Amino acid sequence: MPLAAGTIDETTWTALALILTILGAAYTWFAWRRSGLAAGLRGLAWTLLPVAAWLTGTLELIVGIIEDIISWAAKLVFSPVVWLGIVIAGVAVALWVLSGVMRARGIGVREGAPAVRSAGKKEVSAGKPAGQPAGKKQAKGNDDDDIEDLDDIEAILKRHGI
Repeated sequence: MPLAAGTIDETTWTALALILTILGAAYTWFAWRRSGLAAGLRGLAWTLLPVAAWLTGTLELIVGIIEDIISWAAKLVFSPVVWLGIVIAGVAVALWVLSGVMRARGIGVREGAPAVRSAGKKEVSAGKPAGQPAGKKQAKGNDDDDIEDLDDIEAILKRHGI
């Protein structure tokens, strides 16, 4: 049976704060005896927190939050509908990743589709018209452009020490 913060009376909240304070005081005593004054003072600080939470009303809030988390976790673990939702979310993520891999490799993508970034699809080079594939040669009178392109490539290779 859940604690249900709304059904607990003030006496029970007081008893809970008192029990937590007594347990903290015992810990404080042992910490002080074993590790010294600094550890005892730190334990005393933790010991005073349940009383402060009770006096400010946050003890009820904390218990309510813990109850909600436990209820949520129980529904998550034992509900087939929630597991179905998790499986569907996993399938959605897998499909998203698969579509990204397919787009990157150019599989299942139409030729005119925007935002396709595949190295194999880029056939337009800097000196050639857009309609002509990179593998075909241009007209016979433009052999000078090919030589200029080679000079540029050689300059780049020399800059990189190759």
